[in-house]
Amino acid sequence: HRLNTDRIDLYQFHWPDPGTPVEDSWNTMANLQREGKVRYIGVSNFSVGELERCRSVAPVQSLQPPYNMLNREVENELLPYCSKQGIGVVAYSPMASGMLTEKFDFDKLAPDDWRRKSPRFNPQSRSKVSRLLEELRPVADRNGLSIGELAVAWVLRNESVTAAIVGARKSWQIEETVGGAEVGLSDSDADAIGRILQNL
Repeated sequence: HRLNTDRIDLYQFHWPDPGTPVEDSWNTMANLQREGKVRYIGVSNFSVGELERCRSVAPVQSLQPPYNMLNREVENELLPYCSKQGIGVVAYSPMASGMLTEKFDFDKLAPDDWRRKSPRFNPQSRSKVSRLLEELRPVADRNGLSIGELAVAWVLRNESVTAAIVGARKSWQIEETVGGAEVGLSDSDADAIGRILQNL
């Protein structure tokens, strides 16, 4: 009612509940769609096996997985599967929760920020990412992009990806990343990034 609409365009449930069969949850989602309350239904953080179980009940229209230069696991199975099944992919964390930006400062994180306890943000990982940013800088400069924009452009270049979710707490952060959606990386730049990532 507050959004002044009579249905949700895309409704996704975020994590599979280990205590509830995914078929039961997905049947509820499908019912919402049949009732006209939801236009499209999708899931987040699901495996191929879980997607298959959902599809035995009703089509899955979107998957929201984490995907960025530091986390490429979805390239192995999930992205090819979604491409084959016509499932839209809305990638989240294209800038690796801030690590793939030049403004990220671990020391400024709030004491209760989850990143303080994550192994992906330990000193060794941060040092590795710092070297990666240095190697990515020439590619970003060639395209007139910030490193964050380059990270977003790289995710969107994958033809299996429909969209990328970019988080921000301040307006200038949006301004510093939105350009990544407007630039198509060339094959040579994509190859250069590929070589850099192989040596990561």
